[in-house]
Amino acid sequence: MGVRTAAVQKVFTVGDMIRTGNELDMAIEGPGFFKILMPNGETAYSRSGAFKKDSTGRLVTSDGYPLDPEIVIPSNTSLISIGEDGTVTAYLDSDTTGTQVGNIELTTFSNPTGLKSMGRNLFRETTASGSPVTGVPGETGMGTIAQEFLEGSNVSIMEEMVNMIAGQRAYEVNSKAIKTSDEMIQMTNNLV
Repeated sequence: MGVRTAAVQKVFTVGDMIRTGNELDMAIEGPGFFKILMPNGETAYSRSGAFKKDSTGRLVTSDGYPLDPEIVIPSNTSLISIGEDGTVTAYLDSDTTGTQVGNIELTTFSNPTGLKSMGRNLFRETTASGSPVTGVPGETGMGTIAQEFLEGSNVSIMEEMVNMIAGQRAYEVNSKAIKTSDEMIQMTNNLV
């Protein structure tokens, strides 16, 4: 009777790391999501680490949604350092020691493919994803944070092209087998 798509799964394997040089860009090396606070008070999750400062100095996504827990960068900051463990240190003016202004936490799920997509690289918890587990980057199964990097696509174009060609060839073979079978049945009907 034909075929249809049974399900579409999200694949959260780590993509290639792309160096940007922007001190507020962060990539997660390993499992985990950034926790994002939405305007309606709900929590969303994202692997996109393209953050910037808003007018009050808070770290926000490109759409202006703040990171949770909130991190505020002082206005007189000359340099920001983000450690693999999520420690955010601001160097104020000519200060050489730095001041810790917050800690970035990561969240994992027992079944991340069960997350519901909200669009714009944001996901929502569902019963299929399991409950969120929040922790310190680099500990208890959490990934680490790489500053000045963004995560690229986790899709290999070459691999997907090869899979598509193999699928096309399999379709052609099956189509020819059905055509041959149909011709044999037609010949049989003509003999009778």
